[in-house]
Amino acid sequence: QVQLVESGGGLVQAGGSLRLSCAASGRTFSTYAMGWFRQAPGKEREFVAAISWSGESTYYADSVKGRFTISRDNAKNTVYLQMKSLKPEDTAAYYCAAKRGQYGPILNGYDYWGQGTQVTVSS
Repeated sequence: QVQLVESGGGLVQAGGSLRLSCAASGRTFSTYAMGWFRQAPGKEREFVAAISWSGESTYYADSVKGRFTISRDNAKNTVYLQMKSLKPEDTAAYYCAAKRGQYGPILNGYDYWGQGTQVTVSS
């Protein structure tokens, strides 16, 4: 069982930056691939970024490529999402998720989810 708690969301102006954190419980964090997803009001939850259990491999949605960076610190049981050049369309609740096996963008493949943290980007 893995419990995930996101933090770091807030209100930021367009062009600004935020760093989200996701703290995981349990001693097996380093064996899980991790992902970030987001959900805007009235829209389906969508993939943002994923990282392999080792941190060596990452994968991004086209909409955030070059602006967002996913990373992890297995010693701290934490995964991060550094967000730069934020746009109003990035406004959403952001969720981290954990899965066994290969990292990837498929929402249904993730086993554990956090409660989400809100990011609001003003124009």
